[in-house]
Amino acid sequence: MKFGKVHRVQLSQKEREKRRVALTSIIAAVFLTVMKLAVGLWTGSLGILSEAAHSGLDLVAAGITYLAVRIADKPPDREHNFGHHKIENLSALIETLLLLITCVWILYEAYQRLVHGYEHIDVNVLSFAVIGISIIIDISRSRALMKVARKYKSQALEADALHFQSDIYSSAVVIVGLISVSVGFPEGDAIAAAAVALIVIGISMRLGKRTIDVLTDKRPEGVTEEVTKHVESLNGVQSVRSVRVREAGAALFVDIVIGIERTKTFDEVHSIMDSVESEIRALHPSADCIVHAEPVIGEFEPMSESITWIVQQEGLVPHNIVILRHEGASNVHFDIEYPPETGFEEAHELASALEQKIQLLLPNISDIVIHLEEKRAGEQDAKPVTDAERDLVQCIDAVLRNDSEVHSIRDIKCYKTLRGLKIAVGCALDRTLSLRHTHDIVDRVETEIYRLDQRIVKVFIHAEPVSTDLPANGQ
Repeated sequence: MKFGKVHRVQLSQKEREKRRVALTSIIAAVFLTVMKLAVGLWTGSLGILSEAAHSGLDLVAAGITYLAVRIADKPPDREHNFGHHKIENLSALIETLLLLITCVWILYEAYQRLVHGYEHIDVNVLSFAVIGISIIIDISRSRALMKVARKYKSQALEADALHFQSDIYSSAVVIVGLISVSVGFPEGDAIAAAAVALIVIGISMRLGKRTIDVLTDKRPEGVTEEVTKHVESLNGVQSVRSVRVREAGAALFVDIVIGIERTKTFDEVHSIMDSVESEIRALHPSADCIVHAEPVIGEFEPMSESITWIVQQEGLVPHNIVILRHEGASNVHFDIEYPPETGFEEAHELASALEQKIQLLLPNISDIVIHLEEKRAGEQDAKPVTDAERDLVQCIDAVLRNDSEVHSIRDIKCYKTLRGLKIAVGCALDRTLSLRHTHDIVDRVETEIYRLDQRIVKVFIHAEPVSTDLPANGQ
């Protein structure tokens, strides 16, 4: 809940900044359009009139941009599952088309004046002043728009910034045209207007290409390679199978398929996928990631894990896998737990099919021995009978005390189940023993306890380490 509140505050600040800079651009465009139009009509300069038309287009573009940034930040809804980000790209495309239409008109008018003669152009201080003021305002607005555009990766604001940048270049060319008229070269005004149009066409074409690339889901340059490089270096990722990237407004959508060792558990796979998402978002905070994992054979996958994976594909549980290696070949022994009530014939057929599959996938295995057993339920009804089986408990106590490697007895409990008696023993062993030695002691004690009573079906021994300074069987 706390995270949600922080997110809303950040989003609100983002919206405020984008809308404020877009609205300020509308005000600037209105002022420049009116000023240039008035001076252009007074002086008769096609260069200044073309600038007025250009600023008028900026006004329309700024209005479109303002509407676009208001809509683009809306969250996804039922009809727009991926959000409204592409509204910004659509806005940029419309602005590009408007620029091109205006440029065609300016080129046409320049051609008419060059071919059919010139109207009188009154070049005065006001002509230069209006262009100078325009340049100052255009520089201020383009910088403000580009700063916010880069901060929030807004293509609509970037398109608006390019509009104002184009005004800077075209205004400079108009000044050259006015100077040429004042020195007796009237063709300079029309030529300057044509130069303005060509400059704007070049900027429009570049902006239009970028906008169309986004609208047609062209992958952003360099992002795929960057994501692949970083994800491949993550622990647990065996390979990057494919990466698909597309942009929409300020958002980046990444679909990635990775290879993960087939023997990993579900929790391990999920953790690796989370790390992939985190890595991509560290590179691109606005990224919306979908990670798909495919099982692959690990580069150093142990044979025991390969066998486990093959058996689990059949819905069975293997355990106690023993691999005996001799002269380049391997003999494999393991147990398989079958669902309760599985018939002997059915279990044997499943085991035979598994043997064939294992030897096909793992050719180095020359012989396979499978022990069949029934999977027993983890939960059973049981009745504590430790007090009732006092004689048996005393016999178990004697077995433990007679073993020189058992330091002490923690407790002995006896339970009666439908299958028979189950014994739970807690004892202490030397803490310096190896795990194999500890297992040998536990096996030895279990065997002795089983011999005490035929009703015993299971013995659980929990061994705890004790200090070496205590004597064996010390109480």
